[in-house]
Amino acid sequence: MENIQNLPIDIQISKLLDWLVDRRHCSLKWQSAVMAIREKINAAIQDMPENDEIKQLLSGSYIHYFHCLRIVEILKGTEASSKNIFGRYSSQRMKDWQEIVSLYEKDNVYLAELASLLSRNVSYEGPALRKQVAKAQQLQQELSRKELECQSGAADMRERYYASCKQYGIMGDNVARELQALVKDLPAVLEDTGRQAACLEQAIQLYTAFTNFVSDWSEPVLPMLSFVQRKGNTTVYEWRTGSTPTVIDRPVVEEAPPDTVTEETIDWGDLSSGAGAEEVNFGITVEDSVDWGIALESGKEEGSAGDIDWGESEPGAVEIKVVDAGTDCPAGVARGEDALSVLEYPKTRSQFIDELMELELFLCQRLSEMSEEGDMVAMSQFQLAPSVIQAQTTQRVQAMLADVRRLLEGLTSRRMQHLFMIQASPRYVERVSDMLRQKLKQAEILVLKRASLAEQRQEALEEQAKLEPRIDLLATRTKELQKQIEADISKRYNNRHVNLMGVTV
Repeated sequence: MENIQNLPIDIQISKLLDWLVDRRHCSLKWQSAVMAIREKINAAIQDMPENDEIKQLLSGSYIHYFHCLRIVEILKGTEASSKNIFGRYSSQRMKDWQEIVSLYEKDNVYLAELASLLSRNVSYEGPALRKQVAKAQQLQQELSRKELECQSGAADMRERYYASCKQYGIMGDNVARELQALVKDLPAVLEDTGRQAACLEQAIQLYTAFTNFVSDWSEPVLPMLSFVQRKGNTTVYEWRTGSTPTVIDRPVVEEAPPDTVTEETIDWGDLSSGAGAEEVNFGITVEDSVDWGIALESGKEEGSAGDIDWGESEPGAVEIKVVDAGTDCPAGVARGEDALSVLEYPKTRSQFIDELMELELFLCQRLSEMSEEGDMVAMSQFQLAPSVIQAQTTQRVQAMLADVRRLLEGLTSRRMQHLFMIQASPRYVERVSDMLRQKLKQAEILVLKRASLAEQRQEALEEQAKLEPRIDLLATRTKELQKQIEADISKRYNNRHVNLMGVTV
C-alpha cells in the first residue's frame, strides 16, 4: 500500500479530460453547466467594487474557478459591512459570486473546464501565437533580403547610368547639354583623323602596286583614302570638283528641340514671297543634308529638261523647277552638303571607312602570305614584282596594319558613332537623354521601394514585439493552471504526486 502511495500519477495533457470523465470526477454534460455559469459570470462582472486586484483579474483573461474564489475572498473585505450575525452576506454581489462558486463545485464542473482550458492553451493558443511570431520573423528576413536587392539594384542602375555616360564621354550632370557640347568638338577630332591619315602613304602605295602587279588594275585604287591622305579632311566640294572653295557656307547646326514641339517653336519662314520659300525651316534635319534644289517661281516659263509640266494653268501659276544638286550655287561657293568635310558627310565618311577596311583586309592577308613564302614557288612568283612589294618586311606590314586599325577604331568607336548620330539628328539627343534618365528613374524607384520595405519590416518587428509578451503571459498562466489542477487531483488521491505530461506552450 505504501508502494502505491509513493507512485506518481502521470496523465498526458491530451487525455486529461477523458481521464477525469472516465474516473467519474466530472460529468459528461459539464459543457452545458459551464454555459450557464458563464452567463452568470457575465452578469456578475457588471457590478463590481473599485479594486485594483479585481480589475487585474478581469482584464483580458478567461475567468475560471480559481479566479472566482479569489474574487469571493476580496469581496469578503469590501462587503464586510453587509455581513449579519449568522455569518451571511446581504450584498447581492457576494451572493452572485458565491452562487457561481457553488455551481462550479457541483459535479466538479470547474475541474473539467480547467482541463479543457489547459488543453486548449497547449494545443491551440500557444502554437498559434508561436506560428504568428515565426511568420513575422520570416517576413522580416524576406523583407531584409528584398531591401538588399533593392539597394544593390539601385546601385547597379546608377553604375549603369554612369557607365553609359562614360561611353558617351560625358559626366552625366546635364546629359543633353554635354552631348551637344561633344558635337562642337567633332570637327577638331575629324581634322586630327585627317592629319593622321597621312601615315597611310606607304600602305596605299603597297596596295596599289600589288593590285597592278597581280591583276593589271587600271582604275584608281582607294580614291577616297588617297584623297584624305594627300589633302586631309577637306570639304566635299573640293573632293567633288577638285578645286578649293573660296566661300564655305556651312549649314546651321540645330540645337536639340524641346520635349513638346508647337507651332511657336517651328520657323515656317516667309511664305509671302518666292525668295523666302527657299529658306523655309520645317524643324526637320536630314541625315545626309541633301539639297533637293527645289525652287518656287512665279510665272510660267518655256519648258526645259528640268521643268515639271502641270498641264494647262492660268498665267501667274506657281511652278516647281528641279535642278541638279549644287548647280544653283555660284562657282567657288561650297554650300549645303558641299560645305561639310568628307569625314562629316555620311556618304563620303562611309566610303572612307569602307576603304580603310579594304586596306586592313589586304594587309592581314599579306601578312599571312608573307609568313608562308618560304617555299620556292612563292619566291619565284614575286621575282618580277615591283621593289615596293619586294622590299616590304613583316615588321613594316604589321606597323602599317596598326596605323590602319588605329584610324578605323577612332572612326567606328561607340563614342564616335553616337557623335555622328547626334550631328545627323538633334532629336537623337532626346532619345539618349530619355534612356539615361530612365535608368536614374529606375534607381529612384528602387530606393523608394526599399524605404517601403523597411517600413513593412518595422511593422513586422513591432507585431513580433506585441506577440512575445502574450506568449510569456500565456506560458505563465498555463503553468499556474497546471499546478492548480495537479494539486486538486492530488487531494482526491491522498496527496499522491500528480504529473501532467506534455504541458508546453
